[in-house]
Amino acid sequence: MGEIIRLTGVSKTYDTGKIQVQALKPLDLVIEQGEYVAIMGSSGSGKSTLMNILGCLDRPTSGQYLLDGQDVSDKSDNELSLIRNQKIGFVFQSFNLIPRTSALKNVELPMIYARVSSKQREARARELLEKVGLGERLDHMPNEISGGQKQRVAIARALANRPPIIFADEPTGNLDSASSVEIMEIFTRLNREEGTTVVLVTHEPDIAEFADRILTFRDGRVISDVKKKGQTKGEVTA
Repeated sequence: MGEIIRLTGVSKTYDTGKIQVQALKPLDLVIEQGEYVAIMGSSGSGKSTLMNILGCLDRPTSGQYLLDGQDVSDKSDNELSLIRNQKIGFVFQSFNLIPRTSALKNVELPMIYARVSSKQREARARELLEKVGLGERLDHMPNEISGGQKQRVAIARALANRPPIIFADEPTGNLDSASSVEIMEIFTRLNREEGTTVVLVTHEPDIAEFADRILTFRDGRVISDVKKKGQTKGEVTA
């Protein structure tokens, strides 16, 4: 189906003023459209740094990043913002929902930035909330629903502009085991049935097992790249 992510010699160094910390050592990585990838590693391993670069939330110190065939390595902040709105859906551990705003309005938000009409926004938001099993919670505020339901709202919001890729950063970190499985099953359906590329960061092996490919980080580099079920997609060198 073609590549959706290609990193060539991408690294990230943080300069604290007194010392430089190489959070991500030079990395070559390819993820193909439709892959379901988990990124694992302990705190400080480099996995979150990589996720921030992949999600265009941070810039690499060196190297080239092609997202859906477009070089985003040297884009301006405004250009990156537009790319995120069009190409990427984010799901975070802390949900990042707007308080005192209904589930429906939270899901509509990315479409406002994309200048979708109010009628289309509402119809799309309703459709997505029904899709994640919250058709009866449209008018509920974040403080009126459970953690698992909040994450469902966050997933619906991430899908609002039909992005080809979803980045999920510890999406089950604040959930109980039953809710975690439900959330991961939603990601699996999105990948299997709609071909959405899913890349998630997790430190939980049982959550990573939902993915078809598991990258393990240590000390800023990939130490393992395992493709399950006989898959041959993707490549990585570090």
